[in-house]
Amino acid sequence: MGGHTPATAVLSKVRASADDLSIWPASTTRLTHGELAIGGVPLTEIAERFDTPAYVLDEGEVRARCRTYRDAFPEAAVLYAAKAFLSRAVVRWVREEGLGLDVCSAGELELAVTAGFPPERIVLHGNAKPPRDLEAALRLGVGRIVIDSPSEIARIAAAVGPGGRRQKVMVRVVPGVSAGGHDKIRTGTDDQKFGLSLTDGAAQHAIARVLGQPELELTGLHCHIGSQITDVKPYLVALRRMVGLMARVRDAHRVVLAELDMGGGHGIAYRPGEPVLDLTTLARRMRAELVEGCAAAGLTVPRLAVEPGRAIVGPAGVALYRVLTVKHTGEKVFVAVDGGMSDNPRPALYGVRYAPRLVGRASTAGSCTATVVGRHCEAGDILAADVELPGDIRPGDLLAVPVAGAYQLSMASGYNLVGRPAVIAVHEGSARTLVRRETLEDFRSRDIGG
Repeated sequence: MGGHTPATAVLSKVRASADDLSIWPASTTRLTHGELAIGGVPLTEIAERFDTPAYVLDEGEVRARCRTYRDAFPEAAVLYAAKAFLSRAVVRWVREEGLGLDVCSAGELELAVTAGFPPERIVLHGNAKPPRDLEAALRLGVGRIVIDSPSEIARIAAAVGPGGRRQKVMVRVVPGVSAGGHDKIRTGTDDQKFGLSLTDGAAQHAIARVLGQPELELTGLHCHIGSQITDVKPYLVALRRMVGLMARVRDAHRVVLAELDMGGGHGIAYRPGEPVLDLTTLARRMRAELVEGCAAAGLTVPRLAVEPGRAIVGPAGVALYRVLTVKHTGEKVFVAVDGGMSDNPRPALYGVRYAPRLVGRASTAGSCTATVVGRHCEAGDILAADVELPGDIRPGDLLAVPVAGAYQLSMASGYNLVGRPAVIAVHEGSARTLVRRETLEDFRSRDIGG
């Protein structure tokens, strides 16, 4: 009844129509009176049972997208990027679907391991890893640590100590490739904080230093060029340069590196009709480029790794908000909801655009152009600017925002002491709380001064 593509197709294409559900979870169905259900559960029922704001996460969609990646990259390591969104349930889903995990802090690492994720299948990232993060990684036996700066080399080696278990590491290389949906999420060029430059020789110098540390085992190279990338070509350019570097490492040090991690950043559609990265084409062309490049250089083909996060969990999430006020100011219509930048700072940070939708009642009114704003004391607290909503939108209405699973709750704050929303999982007709709503008592318990 939903009439839209399943998860496998949504990863590679979108289509627009008058009442498009292509960017919604594949389990989305239309019910009567403007109602939508996800995972067999009506959204109004979720709002009534669990209150708003709330994040709805479709377990089936997350699992289907994990399987899509496993099918597209059958010979590669697929690591879920935990920074997109992590909870104990997501850890279990990812583990059961056969993916590895990419974490960026001791907090993400400890949550994953205590939730049962094998530490040897975890990669630790970070441009500035505190001592406690490195200690946790070594104590728990993390599979790989990605070296992001020269100072980390001696620091990790010293933490391992003489005679200890050699720690497997990778070196993050900046290949000089500009890609990504916004300046703030482009990480493949020399003018940002991540990695070691290929252009100025910093990466080559770091590799030589790592190879000289008996406590460290260099398993391969890492590269992440940005986020929200919808074109395959930047990945191929970066991969070609990484293979060239691996050949130079072989020639200079007589070491053949066995792993090449090309990161993630795979772009998805936030609104119907937006471009997305064609995953099937990406996998096929990356594999061909890797095989051909290694053959030309006389290299053994390394095992490829990719790190999708947003592309797995983003389209599986829907944010629910209750309309509080509707204000007509000149020619502008402002629809204020009970959430905002404390649960989704992305519009303020990156200027991203969403497609909110009225759910729970039918409307025969014509449409109006409105700006959906939050409840916080900031002029920049805007969730969706200049979107089409029913002309009779009113307080008490329920708005649903699709593609809300990634980088929203994971980037949430305690601004105005509003409290972060709950995360509700839906699957096969049932709903359950994954992460409870943050309360005033939570804030009080942390405030121990007098």
